Amino acid sequence: QVQLVESGGGSVQAGASLRLTCAASGYLHNLPCMGWFRQDGGKERERVATIDGGKVSISTFYAESVKGRFTVSRDNAKNMVYLQMNSLKPEDTAMYYCAAQDRLTCRGGAPSDFSEWGQGTQVTVSS
Repeated sequence: QVQLVESGGGSVQAGASLRLTCAASGYLHNLPCMGWFRQDGGKERERVATIDGGKVSISTFYAESVKGRFTVSRDNAKNMVYLQMNSLKPEDTAMYYCAAQDRLTCRGGAPSDFSEWGQGTQVTVSS
């Protein structure tokens, strides 16, 4: 049974950095396409970043709002996915979720394209 557990959230000042970690269990082989989403209150859940699974030609995606500030990475040996967040802004405040597709190469970016979800970790950035 697949389980995704996020950690690393917190309350920081604008300009600070945080690294979110997603511990994935239940995968017998390589991690599939993994993604980070965020949701602030009643707003729609927003795709932040994704990273392909497998070991070759790994592609990543970033939302325009986080390009140049956030970096998604993966450690296959540890079944971990990371989201390094630098130069945080108050508008980055949200609950951050780790998610997984059931394929190696990411396809689609809507929440409905992801079959597995973690419980989320809160990130709060104050000005």
